[in-house]
Amino acid sequence: MVVLSTILAFLPLIQVALCASIQLGRTGWTATADSFNPGNEPAKALDGDATTFWHSAYAGTVDPLPNVITIDMKASFIVSGVSITPRQDDSSNGNIGQHTIELSTDGTNWGATIANGRYVASGTWADDGSEKVAQFRATARYFRLNALSEAGNRGNWSSAAEVNMISTVAPTYTAPSPSKGLWQNTVDFPIVPAAAAMLPNGKVLLWSSFALDNFGGTSGFTQTAIYDPATGVVTPRTVTNTQHDMFCPGISATFDGRIVVTGGDNAAKTSIYDYSSDAWIPGPDMKIARGYQSTAIASDGRIFNIGGSWSGGNGGKNGEIWNPSTNTWSLLQNALVAPMLTADRAGVYRADNHGWLFGWKNGSIFQAGPSKAMNWYSTSGAGGTTGAGLRSDDGDAMNGNAIMFDAVAGKILTAGGATNYQTDDARTNAYVITIGAPNSTPSVTKTASMSFARGFANGIVLPDGTVFVTGGQSHVEPFTDTTAALTPELYNPSTGAWTQLNPMSIPRTYHSVGLLLPDATVLNGGGGLCGNCGTNHWDAEIFVPPYLLNADGSRRSRPSITSVASTVALGKTLGITTGGAVARFALVRLGTSTHTVDTDQRRVPLTASGSGTSWSVVVPGDAGVVVPGYWYLFAIDGAGTPSLGKVIRVTPS
Repeated sequence: MVVLSTILAFLPLIQVALCASIQLGRTGWTATADSFNPGNEPAKALDGDATTFWHSAYAGTVDPLPNVITIDMKASFIVSGVSITPRQDDSSNGNIGQHTIELSTDGTNWGATIANGRYVASGTWADDGSEKVAQFRATARYFRLNALSEAGNRGNWSSAAEVNMISTVAPTYTAPSPSKGLWQNTVDFPIVPAAAAMLPNGKVLLWSSFALDNFGGTSGFTQTAIYDPATGVVTPRTVTNTQHDMFCPGISATFDGRIVVTGGDNAAKTSIYDYSSDAWIPGPDMKIARGYQSTAIASDGRIFNIGGSWSGGNGGKNGEIWNPSTNTWSLLQNALVAPMLTADRAGVYRADNHGWLFGWKNGSIFQAGPSKAMNWYSTSGAGGTTGAGLRSDDGDAMNGNAIMFDAVAGKILTAGGATNYQTDDARTNAYVITIGAPNSTPSVTKTASMSFARGFANGIVLPDGTVFVTGGQSHVEPFTDTTAALTPELYNPSTGAWTQLNPMSIPRTYHSVGLLLPDATVLNGGGGLCGNCGTNHWDAEIFVPPYLLNADGSRRSRPSITSVASTVALGKTLGITTGGAVARFALVRLGTSTHTVDTDQRRVPLTASGSGTSWSVVVPGDAGVVVPGYWYLFAIDGAGTPSLGKVIRVTPS
């Protein structure tokens, strides 16, 4: 078990204020490698000449992967990352793909296991000649790069023209307190992820646009990647068969766990990812071309879609619905977009974007924002629209967050956002909306404000019912990291209070994503996707919430679920065997994330009967509350510590 002193040696956090990044001078540094070819010694990666490079052995006997290069900086530094320049000649041989990065203060102790933070960064880099950057914050003298694969699968070798360490200069430094959580490690991706979805097999699906780091046009293909948190492996793929650039889409997860992606750059298209076959499947074109729309799954399994004037023409983006049984889209002529428009200065192009949608009882859809006006949508027949009043004294809150943290009670937290999509100040406002019968007026209670104004943030409900809000910026401006909020906050519904947590290393603003992982940690990644803009973030950080840490920083002993059925029907009893005493159980639906929107995630607290290690819970019987599909089941002990999530499928019957 890793104690706090070990964690602090590798992950001292740096105060946000007045930070500046510099490359460390490399005079006197030495490099060693487990393999090199004569003329391509590891010292070539430190010589300041991009025309020379370290290369593992390629003549005669080729050493098997992994290849390892280690650098001794001769003194300890506060480092905030590393940049790797691939070879710059006419060959790509040796471009590093899958990798892990370790740091040490003494050259002997490199940490514990990946689950406890051995690797400050891991993942896969793209197969090109651009500079690769892995960001993190740590104190170290020694750097070690483990090259696990060649990016183009051209051979069992590795190369690097230059290795530079980056340091962050700041007036003060603070060590992480376990009571404030811990940013564990960075995951490097071969794309800048602007959208993500949690899959029932425990992996994360991510994608950008037609390019790895940019968007634009209607190219008909998308760069994707799948990250496996259990192994750290990231696998890239270019999706061409659906003829769909899936940048700026709507996303929903079906009852059977498929991910339905609609619109965006190819604004009429639908693409469906089937995790069970690892296949992308073309879906039918929508009736209305859209981009920046939101979709939500209804209680009958159909997917509701509204808004989206970013692409496919401006205005008139009324509702339509996809039927999985017939694989068809149908217009809902009376599900009107006009009542949910904001008063954005850019007009309808921005005013119908990123709706806060929640599938609810009897096929209804509740729209909580971002407009200050709330609405109910009917999905029956030709659809219908019923006003649900104003969100208290809140204004339009474009690019804010809305999270259903207690579906049984119909409770939704909203936080942040701005009156206009961009070039505007975000707000700290937060409200709790309680919805009841469809078409009724919900109650709205103003709760404590966040400490930091945020737009472009991500909100994630945790197993214990608290809500983690991370990233964003106080003055919303796409493709910038200025005014970034690096300090996340945790909302406690029991007290109505927000708690500031330990700051992240990497800004997460426009185009960032956030998801709850199966081990009850949070993935927060992406931001940018703007070509040579300088604010592309090809990575994610993993946050360990306070409920997983002891006072000394070691990992808490977690409760465990040792036996539970893999499926359960609505209204039925689920038998659970645990490895010890627990206090309560909760379901959290697997999330999808893009542009601040996650209409899939919601939490259902469960009432348990039993004792010791034998328990039973009754799953609520309303498909509008427990939307069928794939959920994490968590057991939570008396200290509030959650188990690993067991993925179970909730079926309609």
